[in-house]
Amino acid sequence: MNITFQLKSLYVCVKDMERAINFYESFLGQKVTERSDIYSVFDINGFRYGLFANEKMNEPKRWGNNCLPSFEVNDIDLLLEKLEELDCDIVFPLTVIGENKVLEFTDSEGNDIEITCPLK
Repeated sequence: MNITFQLKSLYVCVKDMERAINFYESFLGQKVTERSDIYSVFDINGFRYGLFANEKMNEPKRWGNNCLPSFEVNDIDLLLEKLEELDCDIVFPLTVIGENKVLEFTDSEGNDIEITCPLK
């Protein structure tokens, strides 16, 4: 018997759940699917993107950029406008890598997030 894997979710740690929910509702253009003070979830086309308030559970986390959530978008210009509206810092400037435009920004909680957009 072979083991099979399927990635269905991930979460990022947040310091302020309400602030994080507000940020991601604006960024994703959708309401949070499940909301709590500890763990909230956005359903993105069947993928669960979670926000975890680890400090409320006394669970220490090491902060860093060793795992970057990556979103693919269809319009990089609209995305750049949204990031400007949200006052996000761009930590990796828009660069063509292979067949994609790529950038990274920092969310409201200090997490670095990657964006890719296929070249047209």
